[in-house]
Amino acid sequence: MSAETARFNLQKVARQGSLSAHVADQLEALILQEQVKVGEKLPTENRLCDSFGVSRTVIREAITHLKSLGLVETRRGVGTTVLRSTAVEARPAERINPTTVEDILHVLELRLALEPAAAELAALRHDAEDRRRIEAKHAAFIKAQAEKSLARVEDFEFHHAIARATHNPFFEQFYEQLSPSGIPRAKLLSIDINPAASERYLLRVQEEHAYILEAILSRDGEAAKETMFQHLKRARNMYAQYQES
Repeated sequence: MSAETARFNLQKVARQGSLSAHVADQLEALILQEQVKVGEKLPTENRLCDSFGVSRTVIREAITHLKSLGLVETRRGVGTTVLRSTAVEARPAERINPTTVEDILHVLELRLALEPAAAELAALRHDAEDRRRIEAKHAAFIKAQAEKSLARVEDFEFHHAIARATHNPFFEQFYEQLSPSGIPRAKLLSIDINPAASERYLLRVQEEHAYILEAILSRDGEAAKETMFQHLKRARNMYAQYQES
C-alpha cells in the first residue's frame, strides 16, 4: 500500500454483496468526514484497486456512485477531485405522483431480475453487428443528452440492443413489449422536471452506460452483469426516495 492510501486506512472488501457498494461506502465516509478535503484528489484507480483488492470495474462503479452524489468529479489527465463534503444526489424531477413512483419501481424490479443476465449473455455472445449496434445506440444517447433531451428513446434503444445481443429471442421480445415506457423518465411530467438536476443525472447514466458497454465489448460477462445490476439498482434506489418523501 502506498503512502498516499495508507493514511486513509482503507480496508480490503469482503466478498459478500456488492463490491462496488463496499468501496463506495468507505470512500464516501472519507469525504464526508473530510479526511479527503474539498479540492484534494482521490488516489489513482490503480492504487485504489491495490488497497481494496478489487478490479478497475469495481472502482469505477464506486466512483460513479460518488459522482451521482455530487461529491467528486473526474477529468481526464487530472484524476478524481473532491467537490464537496455533503452529498447532493441528482434527481430528475422535483416530485412524482405516488402511483407513478410505484409503477416505476415495479418495472425496475422486473428489469433488475432480467437485464444483468442479459448483459452477461451479450458480453459472451455478441457478434460484430451487435457491437456496431450497441456502440451506435450509445453514441445516439450521448448526442441526445448533449442536445438537452431527456434521451428516453435513446436509453431504451441502448438496452434493447443489449437484449438483442444475447441471441436469445425471448430477451428481445421482453424488451419489445416493455417499449420506451419502461424507461422511468418516460413516465415523468414535463412540469415536474428539474432541468439542471436532470442534466447531472443523465451524465451519470451516460457514464454507467459507457462502463456497461466496455464490459460487454471486452467479453467480460461478470463485469457486464455487475455494471448493469448497479446501474439499475441505483435508479431503483433513487426513485424509491420519492416514495419515502
